Amino acid sequence: MRGRIFVAALAAAAVALPAAIASAQRDTREQRGGERRSDGPDRRDWTTTVVRTPEGGFRMGDPRAPVKLIEYVSLTCPHCAEFAAQGGERLFQQYVRTGRVSVEYRNFTLNGYDLAAAFVSRCAAPREYFNMTHYLLGHQREWMGRMQGLTDAQRNELRALSPIQAMQRIVQMLGLDAIASRHGVSAARQRTCLADQAGLNQIEQMMQAARTQHNVAGTPTFLINGTVVPGHSWAEIEPLLRGR
Repeated sequence: MRGRIFVAALAAAAVALPAAIASAQRDTREQRGGERRSDGPDRRDWTTTVVRTPEGGFRMGDPRAPVKLIEYVSLTCPHCAEFAAQGGERLFQQYVRTGRVSVEYRNFTLNGYDLAAAFVSRCAAPREYFNMTHYLLGHQREWMGRMQGLTDAQRNELRALSPIQAMQRIVQMLGLDAIASRHGVSAARQRTCLADQAGLNQIEQMMQAARTQHNVAGTPTFLINGTVVPGHSWAEIEPLLRGR
């Protein structure tokens, strides 16, 4: 029941939020060998190790990395997009690839658009989840901006649909279905995945845990080795990674 209430609230927000847009902007197995951490030619590339986590997130990197970074991310959050643009390449190529840091994304949805984007991205294989998430953050203004062009008839259409149907329709309206297809999520996979209530419930449960365990109220929120750290920019977070 709580899951249906949660979806209903966010689906309703998808209809009501266009005015807010202007202010915003693989499945690999875990390996547990004795890989070297030197940066020599035989070094393992840990960006190829991506898994779903029991908490509902997606983690890239060495599961034994000395620094474990968790980001609560919203795909409609301009600060999340800014962090990805400023530090994404360095974070994954310099820190994750070398095994120094693992990165886990946990979705923290802020509105109906965000829910639709987060849910369809989670239909992808784990490695493609990261690729699609980075694409959506990098093209945030483009796909979010489509909501401003909705007609009154289209908004009324959304109001007449059930919550999960409204979310599915939003995926189409924003062109998220085409983006997902380019990241390996077939139309058949999208139909099945986007009708999965358990998948939506997992997002709700992840968000509830974020609030109760870590007092997460906004995005991006970062945890390093289980502790919330201040800051939301690359300039603020990178020194915390280097110092551990």
